[in-house]
Amino acid sequence: SNPFEVKVNRQKFDILGRKTKNDVGLPGVSRSKAIKKRTQTLLKEYKEREKANVFKDKRFGEYDTNISPEEKMMRRFTLERQQNYGKKNIYNLNEEEELTHYGQSLAEIEKLNDIVDSDSDTEERGTLSAELTAAHFGGGGGLLRKKVSSAQQDEEEEKPKSRKELIEEMIAKSKQEKQERQSRRESALELTEKLDNDWKEIQTLMARKPPKSERKDKEVEKPKPDEYDIIVRELGFEMKAKPSERMKTEEELAKEEQARLQKLEADRLRRMRGIDEQANKKKPSHISADDLADGFILDKDDRHLLSYKDGKINIENEEEEEEKDEEEEEEEDGKEDENEEESDEESANEDEEEVAADSHSDLESDLESEEEAAGNKEHKKHNTNENEAQNVKKLDPKMEAAKSELPYTFAVPESYETFKSLLAGRTIEQQLLILERIQKCNHPSLAVGNKEKLEKLFGFILEYIGDLATLDLPELTTIDRLVMPLCNLCQMFPEAASDRMRFILRDAAHDMEEVVEVKGRAAFPGLDTLIYLKIISLLFPTSDFWHPVVTPAFIYMSQLLTKCRVTTLQDVIKGLFICCLFLEYVSLSKRFVPELVSFLLGVLHISLPKKQAQGYTVVHPFTPVGKNLELLLVCDKKDLDSWQKQNLPLSIVTKLKEISGTEINHIRLSCLALCFDLIKKCAVLYESLPSFHEIMHPVRILLTQHLPANDYPEKMQEWYQGALKELENKDKCYTPLICEKKKPVPLKQYTPRIVKVLEFGRIQGSSKKEQERKQLIRKHKRELKGAIREIRKDNQFLARTQLAEVMERDAARKRKVKELLGSLATQEGEWKAMKRKKRE
Repeated sequence: SNPFEVKVNRQKFDILGRKTKNDVGLPGVSRSKAIKKRTQTLLKEYKEREKANVFKDKRFGEYDTNISPEEKMMRRFTLERQQNYGKKNIYNLNEEEELTHYGQSLAEIEKLNDIVDSDSDTEERGTLSAELTAAHFGGGGGLLRKKVSSAQQDEEEEKPKSRKELIEEMIAKSKQEKQERQSRRESALELTEKLDNDWKEIQTLMARKPPKSERKDKEVEKPKPDEYDIIVRELGFEMKAKPSERMKTEEELAKEEQARLQKLEADRLRRMRGIDEQANKKKPSHISADDLADGFILDKDDRHLLSYKDGKINIENEEEEEEKDEEEEEEEDGKEDENEEESDEESANEDEEEVAADSHSDLESDLESEEEAAGNKEHKKHNTNENEAQNVKKLDPKMEAAKSELPYTFAVPESYETFKSLLAGRTIEQQLLILERIQKCNHPSLAVGNKEKLEKLFGFILEYIGDLATLDLPELTTIDRLVMPLCNLCQMFPEAASDRMRFILRDAAHDMEEVVEVKGRAAFPGLDTLIYLKIISLLFPTSDFWHPVVTPAFIYMSQLLTKCRVTTLQDVIKGLFICCLFLEYVSLSKRFVPELVSFLLGVLHISLPKKQAQGYTVVHPFTPVGKNLELLLVCDKKDLDSWQKQNLPLSIVTKLKEISGTEINHIRLSCLALCFDLIKKCAVLYESLPSFHEIMHPVRILLTQHLPANDYPEKMQEWYQGALKELENKDKCYTPLICEKKKPVPLKQYTPRIVKVLEFGRIQGSSKKEQERKQLIRKHKRELKGAIREIRKDNQFLARTQLAEVMERDAARKRKVKELLGSLATQEGEWKAMKRKKRE
């Protein structure tokens, strides 16, 4: 391109974010820039396409053309210093570089502090004398080539010294030098000590301090330490914290507990079988008379202290110890064979003969010795029988006590019958101890299958609780104590526990639905199901929005309060128990339960005499008219006067048939008092609801207009007034919930459709979204065309590059071929000329 045709529009100011359009439309400039850019990027990649490794120059500012070489060097030097500085010098303030010379700091060299090594033999360490070097490293020839004076040269030539004499001279010389150095060192030390003493005397004069003798006369009061100094000294003498032992993991604790229980069980079995601890000791081996006792080892110290009592030697302790030793020996002798007894008799005869020889009684005959041996044998057998009888008497109470003890290790029962037989006839403390030992001996970390076994144990305990609840006299105290092992197992296996509880709830709900389909109404469940609902509130969180166990239990309790008919006093007690469970479930979440309020309203309704309900409506399972009314109505004044507030245990449900009429009236009044208490709790719980007054309005009407409160005892009136006060004292600060009013649907009108035109003359009759969509489509097409155009130009650039490479290779080949043909032609001409000459 002609440089005179190129016009460059330079931008006066660089504005951030503005697209520059200076180069567009200029002939040659944009094309040359594009080719230059492709040469730097695309051509470089094309040339390096077959290379496995690429060298990248990562030096600072290497490819930045805007930085001068001097500035590059300065910045590179700065970066290098920053990298070498690092974090290790973060606290070294005002510290300059340390200059060194051959690895030694110049600052230390300038101090000239040469430390004298007292242990070294030479002052110049690391240096060797010329004589020593010649002697040891010169092959010994240097010793014979010593320089001597001219006067002695003839004598030495006549009498040359041997190598031994030369070495002795060298050793003597080194010792003399060492002694001189030692004497110089000692004299230097004496001079320094003298100088130090003189300096101490002069120092007292320079500091203007009196000598020690004068200081003692002048008593100077020392300043008392401050409180701060006292506290600092106390802190210095305090005990420093010592590292404690690390916390053991759950697996380690389980292993230790299992080992402890196994050891206790082994001790119990040993006591039960009557095996004494001393039986495990080593038996005394038989020692013959010819034994020299070469391998004698003193097992224990049999010596006794000499003591006197009443002027006589005290031999009681010795006799007792001897009796114990004899008992042990007799027990061991009873277990030995006949051969051992014979060997004992022979050894006894030999001992007697030795004793006789020592006492100079060799004149005794063999008959007498045999008679004495027989007598000793019979006496010994008699003593062994007596001792065995005494040992049996001593061990019997220990064996009985060990048998009566609980085993320390238990295996997880495989079936419910085995589990029930394991706990049968045991006290509640023993049952809890058995369950605890089962869990400890079969911890999941100790073996592979223990987890599945303990999951079965959770189901067995639940089934056992159900059996205890269905007895004629339910054992509620035992059930209460069994909740703790249930809670422990639930924490270990929450998924298995939730599955088991869901299975129980599913069966109970299915049974109730079957009864409702057949009869149209259902009865309240048994005591076991109510206890299961109570256990659910103890094992699982009841405040969650949704829970796999609590939510089904919540729905099941709601169905119980709506589908089960209230026909007897037992049903009223069970329903009130479910109401208490509801309040316990929603105490934190404050979830509204309409079935709870409806049931409490029905309980108040059945405590009124038969008349038409006015101002309130009773919902299922209660009816305004029927034979099941007046269940809680008490007309006897004597029973009203003698009533006292009492708690209603669940076990009373099974005893109502055996209770007299007065006690039944007292139970009715207690149910009514409990209803008042539940109404009071509901008022406190639901006071923040917007429709609180509308919800509790029927209950308020029934309490104020229909309930004969004046006929009740004083205690009952207190409960009544407390419930009524909670209902009436709440301010109505919320508007009731109403349905949202919808705007009326307007009639269709024949009005022209007005469309807003955003782009004039191009695209009309579309909305803003449609126009934005079309604009995006146009931009995408434009970008796509630009990308295709750039790819095409890149391909053309690569094609031109490849063609230039091919043409260059072809030109080089043609040039080489031409050179070869030319050289061949010259050779042929020369050959022909030579041939022609030969012919001539």
